[in-house]
Amino acid sequence: MRLRPSLLDRLRVLLGAGLLLFWLLPSLTAADDPLLTLRRIYDSGEFNAKGFSGRWIEGYTGYTTWESSPDVRGGRDLVLHHPETKETTILIPAADLVPPDSQSPLQVSSLTWSDDRSKVLVFTNTKRVWRAQSRGDYWVLDRSSRELYQLGRDARQPSLLMFAKFSPAGDKVAYVREHNLYVEDLHHRTITALTTDGNEEIINGTFDWVYEEEFRLRDGFRWSPDGSAIAYWQLDTRGERHFALINNTDSLYPVVQWFPYPKVGEVNAAARVGVVSLDTRQTRWIDLPGDPRQHYIHDLDWPAEAGGLLIQQLNRLQNTNRFFRANPASGEAALLATDTDEAWIDSHPVRHYLPKQRAFIWLSEQDGWRHAYRTAFKDGDTERVSSADFDLMEIAHLDAEGGWLYFTASPDNPTQEYLYRARLDRRSVERITPDDQPGTHRYDISPDGRWAIHSWSRFDSPTTIELIRMAGHETVRVLEDNQALRDKLAKLQPVRSELFRVEIGDDVALDAWCIQPAEPADGTRRPLLVHVYGEPAGQTVQDQWGGRGFLWHMMLAQQGIVTMSFDNRGTPAPRGRAWRKAVYRQVGILSPKDQAAAVRAVLSERDDLDTERVGIWGWSGGGSSTLHAVFKYPDLYSMGIAIAGVPNQRHYDTIYQERYMGLPKDNVEGFREGSAINFAGQLKGDLLLIHGTGDDNVHYQGMEALVNELVRHGKLFRMMAYPNRSHSISEGSGTTLHLRQLMLDFIHEWQGKEVE
Repeated sequence: MRLRPSLLDRLRVLLGAGLLLFWLLPSLTAADDPLLTLRRIYDSGEFNAKGFSGRWIEGYTGYTTWESSPDVRGGRDLVLHHPETKETTILIPAADLVPPDSQSPLQVSSLTWSDDRSKVLVFTNTKRVWRAQSRGDYWVLDRSSRELYQLGRDARQPSLLMFAKFSPAGDKVAYVREHNLYVEDLHHRTITALTTDGNEEIINGTFDWVYEEEFRLRDGFRWSPDGSAIAYWQLDTRGERHFALINNTDSLYPVVQWFPYPKVGEVNAAARVGVVSLDTRQTRWIDLPGDPRQHYIHDLDWPAEAGGLLIQQLNRLQNTNRFFRANPASGEAALLATDTDEAWIDSHPVRHYLPKQRAFIWLSEQDGWRHAYRTAFKDGDTERVSSADFDLMEIAHLDAEGGWLYFTASPDNPTQEYLYRARLDRRSVERITPDDQPGTHRYDISPDGRWAIHSWSRFDSPTTIELIRMAGHETVRVLEDNQALRDKLAKLQPVRSELFRVEIGDDVALDAWCIQPAEPADGTRRPLLVHVYGEPAGQTVQDQWGGRGFLWHMMLAQQGIVTMSFDNRGTPAPRGRAWRKAVYRQVGILSPKDQAAAVRAVLSERDDLDTERVGIWGWSGGGSSTLHAVFKYPDLYSMGIAIAGVPNQRHYDTIYQERYMGLPKDNVEGFREGSAINFAGQLKGDLLLIHGTGDDNVHYQGMEALVNELVRHGKLFRMMAYPNRSHSISEGSGTTLHLRQLMLDFIHEWQGKEVE
C-alpha cells in the first residue's frame, strides 16, 4: 500500500526532528531528568556542591581568596576581603609568583606567612606521602623586594622538601628532607643540616606510617619562640616488622614496596623528642619516663607561655595520658597533669593558651562528659572550665582577653552541631547559633574573634556558607548558597528522608536515618539496605549534607529500595563517655548486636519492609561490620557488600586496634569474637567482597585470608580486587564508576532474587 505524499512528507519531518532530538537529547534533558544515575552522581560533576576556600590571616582584618588574575595568563591573585566594607586588596599578585626564567606562575598548594607577614612560603609541585600531599617544592617570596627563590636547591631533585616553616624572626626556614632536618638562612642562602642520622629506619622531623594514620601526625618539628633551637620527634623503626605492597601492573616485573607497619601486639617504633641548637647542631634528648616502644608521644608544642616544651605522652594501652613541661636546656621533664580512663583516652593536641595565666586548655572525659580543663604551667594546678552536663565536641576559638571559650556541642540531638561559648570562670554557658537553624554548623572564627565563616547544612539540604559578625550572629554576606545545586535537586523524582531513633531495649535508643521512595508501597514489601560503619572512628547518622553518599542512597530509593543507617553504641556521637566507651574490648562484638537489634525493631514497626530482603553494606570499619552482620546473623541479612574491611583484627595496626581492644594476649576471647573471619562458615546469603591490592591501611592480605576461609567452608561468594588501589579505591580512570556499577548490579540481582 502506497502512502499518500502528505503522510510521507509528514513522516520525513518527524524523522528529521527525531534524529535532531536524538543528538540533542543528552544536552536538553540530562539536567531535567528526574532520575539519578551512577554517571550523573559520580562522573558528571552535575551535583557537586560548591565550597569556599577563604582563609583568615593573623594580623589582617579579613579573609583571603584566590582570584583569577587579569594580568597573568593562568595566574591567580591572593585577594584580601575586608568584612566591614567589602573592599578588596591584592596581597600577592600573580605576577609575583612567576619564577625567574619562567613565564608561568607557580601553582600554589598552600601558603605560610612569616610572623611579620613580610615573606611568604609557597608550597607547590606536591606529591602524596601516604594520605597527604606533604612533599613538594618550597619557594620564598619577599613581598617588599618581590624576589622569589626556591629553597633547598642543592637537592637537585624536585619535590623533596617537607613542612617548611619560617623561624619566628622570619630570617630562616627549617624543613625536612629525606628524614633529616635542615635550616636555610634566607640572607646568606646557606643550608645547614641539623641532623645527619636520618635514613629509612631513623626518621627525624616526621613519622612512620602508623603515627601518621592514627594520630594524624605528619609535621614533626617546632621552632623555639626565640628561634635559637628546634624541637623534633625522632622515630626509630628498627625492630618494627615490615609489610610489602606488590605492584604487578606498572612494569614487566613486580615492584615491591616495603614499609614499617606494626600489627596489633607487635613491636612499635621507639619515639623520642630532641632539641637541636642552631649554633652547635647538637641535640639534647628530653628525658621522658618509660620504655619508648611502650609509649606514644602524640603531641609536642613550644608555646611562649610554657617556658619550655609541652609534651603529651600516652602509654601503649592509651588509657593514661601525661602532660609534661620539658626544659630544652637540661632535658628534664616535669609532670604537669595526668588523665586516665578505664577504657581509652581520646587524644587531642593542645593549641589554646592563656598568656596572662601561663596556662593551657585541654579536653578530658574524666567526669563522664567531654569538658575543657585549664592547667597552669607553673605548678600543674588544674580545674574544669566548662560546666554543662553535655559534651564539648571541638574547641572553635579561645578569647583569652575576654575570658570566653567557644566550642561546638549539641546537648539535645547528637546528630547535630552548634556553636556555644562558656565563661572561663564557669559562670555561664550560652548558645551562639540561632535556634531557628537546625542542622550541623561549622565555624572558622577570625583570629580577633569578631568574624566567622559559617557553614550550615542539613541531611537533605546542601551547605550554605556565609560571613557572619560574631556579635549577634549577624549575616554580613552569603559566600555560597549552592542554589544551583538546590535547583537541580528540586527537579529530581522526590524521595522521603527522615532522621529518627530506634529503641532496641534496655533503655538504649540508636540514632538513625531512612531514605525511601516517596510513594507508599501499595501493599508490596520493599527491600531494606543498611549502610553501616559502626566502629569508634566515625558516625554515619549526622544531620548534615552527605553529598554523593546521600545521592547514592537517593538513587536506590528512586529504584524502590529503602535504605537506613544506625549509629550503634561505641560510635563517637556526643552522647557522653559511657556511650562512646561501651565498645571497649568489644569492637566487632557489641556493634553487630546493636545493628541487628535495630534492624529487627524497624522490621517489626514498618510492615512495608521485606523481612526476606535485608542487605547491608559498608566501607573500611563498615566493611568489617558488614562481615559480622552476614556471618553472625545469617537469617536476618540475606546480602552484604563488604569493601576494604578487616576480617581479622590481628591484621590491623597497633595504635588503632589496641586503643579499643587492648593487647591480644590480654583479650584473647575479644579478638576471636571480634574478628569476623572466625564466623565465615555461617554465611548463608549473598556476599560481595571488594578490596584494593595496594591498600596500605587495611591490607589485601586480610581479604585473601577470608577467601581461603570461605572456600574451606564451601561458601560461594563474589569478589573484586582493584590492582594497586589504596584504601579509597579511587585511583585510576573509571575506578569509582566501575565500583559503584559493580555494587549496583549486585544489589539489583539480590533485590529481584527469590530467597529460598
